Amino acid sequence: MEEALSGKGRVHKLMLTNRRTCTINGVSDVLSFDIHEIVLETDMGMLVLRGSDLHVNRLSLEKGEVDIDGRVDSLTYSDAAAHSTKGESLLTKLFR
Repeated sequence: MEEALSGKGRVHKLMLTNRRTCTINGVSDVLSFDIHEIVLETDMGMLVLRGSDLHVNRLSLEKGEVDIDGRVDSLTYSDAAAHSTKGESLLTKLFR
């Protein structure tokens, strides 16, 4: 059921399989990533994935798609409206 569209007309969808592989649609930008944390800007707000041995396997910002491998321990969304201001630093956005 993909009825709810984001503000840009794309569907935001996250599929996590066995906590090891993750496919995410509706991604606007990858703000930072390392083996323990990946920070994404999605059409529905900021998304922080935490875990171990995390790797971005495929990134297509034109399609808004990201594939991630590794052990996912947590997924945390923040409010989309709180992070829509352009020109702010990543730390300002994360600790608002």
